[in-house]
Amino acid sequence: MIPLRDVNPTHRRAVVTFLLLVLNVGVYFGVQPDLSSPEANDFVFERAAIPCELVTGEPLSPEELPTARSTTACNTQPEGPPIFPGKNVWLAAIVSMFLHGSLLHLGGNMLFLWIFGNNVEDRLGHLRYLGFYLVGGVAATAAHVLVQPNSTVPVVGASGAIAAVMGAYLAWFPHARIHTLFFFFIIFFRDVSAKWVLALWFISQFNDAFNPNSGVAWGAHVGGFVFGVLAGLALRPSGVEPRPALRGRR
Repeated sequence: MIPLRDVNPTHRRAVVTFLLLVLNVGVYFGVQPDLSSPEANDFVFERAAIPCELVTGEPLSPEELPTARSTTACNTQPEGPPIFPGKNVWLAAIVSMFLHGSLLHLGGNMLFLWIFGNNVEDRLGHLRYLGFYLVGGVAATAAHVLVQPNSTVPVVGASGAIAAVMGAYLAWFPHARIHTLFFFFIIFFRDVSAKWVLALWFISQFNDAFNPNSGVAWGAHVGGFVFGVLAGLALRPSGVEPRPALRGRR
């Protein structure tokens, strides 16, 4: 199931959503080293959020950095000095939102951001939306840390923040129509209510909870989405949300 676009007009241009998209793409192609290069590993470990570091408040030490990245390698009393002593582990929680592990990872995140971000930005306004996006990303990272506090695996990607945007979209626009591509023996398109598309997406995240080798930070996705739903419900105006019209600015 891949959402392609929604039928949910906005009243103002999605300036922040567009800038976030450009920034993510720019970092991937202009700042991150090629993932096959020798320096790519050091780049990610020096800049990305790592649960163990957020728990201890200190950068990883050599004994916490095994050849194979581990979800249990954290040592609360490391013996050696940090590998990257100048790393700000708290700032890394923000930096991680703009790093991606592959072109497919980036493309999928940017598609979801473009589909759901413009309407949430339209509802919140530009500055409030930016704040919501960043706080949602931090909440998603916190949820991942709660699930895997001893992990030394870097967390990268905008998906936690985007999950928060999707949660707010569900709270505010459950009846918006989403033009969706389905894969079920055959490939077909169908317009589906946002509540069903987002509910199916949310449920699918738990598949990775039972697959420790998936490499997907499912806790961040779930945590970000729940944060977005709760924030959306708290900020939703009273009354019934009107069904979106079929025409308007995109």
